Order: sequence, then C-alpha cells, then structure tokens
Amino acid sequence: MKLLGLIGGTSWYSTIEYYKLINELAGEHIGHDQNPSLLIYSQNIQLMREQDKEKINQTYLEISRKLESAGAKGILICANTPHMVYDFVQPQIGIPILHIAEAIGRKAKKMGLQKLGLLGNRPTMTGDFIPSYLKRNFDIETLIPDTEFIDRSHYFVSKELTLGIFTDEAKSFYQKQMELLAGKGAEGMIMGCTELPLLIKEEDSEYPLISTTQLHAQMAVDFILGAY
Repeated sequence: MKLLGLIGGTSWYSTIEYYKLINELAGEHIGHDQNPSLLIYSQNIQLMREQDKEKINQTYLEISRKLESAGAKGILICANTPHMVYDFVQPQIGIPILHIAEAIGRKAKKMGLQKLGLLGNRPTMTGDFIPSYLKRNFDIETLIPDTEFIDRSHYFVSKELTLGIFTDEAKSFYQKQMELLAGKGAEGMIMGCTELPLLIKEEDSEYPLISTTQLHAQMAVDFILGAY
C-alpha cells in the first residue's frame, strides 16, 4: 500500500471524519482487522480564518514538503476550502495532491449531471478552484447562491458547523438554497463543506447530493491501494 499524507485541522471535526472514512473504506478491501499507514499533519484552523492567501499558500507548501520528505507518495487535503492552494503547491512538489474536484467530477459524470450547485463557506463558493477544475476537466458548470445568501452560509460553516454545532435553522437554510439553485438549473448539489453531509443527509434532500468528503476519502483509498 502507498503511504498517503493527510493535511488536516480545517476543522479537526473534518479531519476525524476523513480519518474514519479512509480506514472504514480501506477495511472493505484489506479487512477490518487492518488499517492503512497514514501521515497526518493537523494544523491550526486559525490559518484559514485569517484569509491571508500568501501565508496559506506558503504554509501548505511547507507542510506538503514535510510530508513528501517523510515518505508520503501522495497528499490529501482533508477539507474543501484549502484546495485553493493546489495551483501554487502542486508544481513545487514531486508527489500528487489528490484534488477534491476530481472526485466530484468523476461522480457527477457517472450520475449524468452537467450543472451543479455549490454550497459551502465564502471562499469555497466564490473561489474558482472547484468550478474551474470541473469546467476544465469535465465540462461541468457550477452555480452558487445569490450574493445576499453567501455571508449567511459562511456564518453557518465558520461559526457553527466547523465547531460541531448542527441546528435545524442551518438545515432549513441549506435546504432552501438547494431549492433556489435547482430553480437556476442545478441538477445536483455539491456539499462543499466537510461538515455539510453531517448536517444534511440524502433523505433530507429531494436533489442528488454529492458528498465531497465521502468521494474524496474513496479517492484516497483507491490511491493507497494502487487503483488510482
């Protein structure tokens, strides 16, 4: 099995969910009496909250190089938003970063979806790191909520979900956003925050949900086992 490096801490709830899923999914292939070897670097979530892009880029580059030096054959970032560093970091290291949008695109193609709504925090929804990857590699269009709702979504993610707070108010808000995005033509919804699938389950939505965490974790296992 290939040694995979995980970059976590954004948030630690997200990191736990990734670690749990990777071990569970790997166990389906190697037996649940075993688990894959993983390198985990968990950093302080405050880095992302400061929103200093240059500092974020340099920190992720430093961490990625440490994981590579420690023997990792690939890197998985255990959250959606930090993939903003991909274009900066990937050319400067010798091992692949498993991009979360690759997992999204593959799933959407299998489902026959060409337009996807994107829900998450402000940087994820307004940034280009998921939409551009999906458009470039899968010809998939990405839609986001109206500007008036973006700050509210960011509040729920940063002040509640990443702190392990899951409320009916937040669930109702995102269900309404999915309805509005479907009205714009979205055929499915990207749950672009690791904690969103913990808030909203398949049975809570009338629209196809693309759980980035589950798909990304499966991508990690495929890499570890040499199937990716």
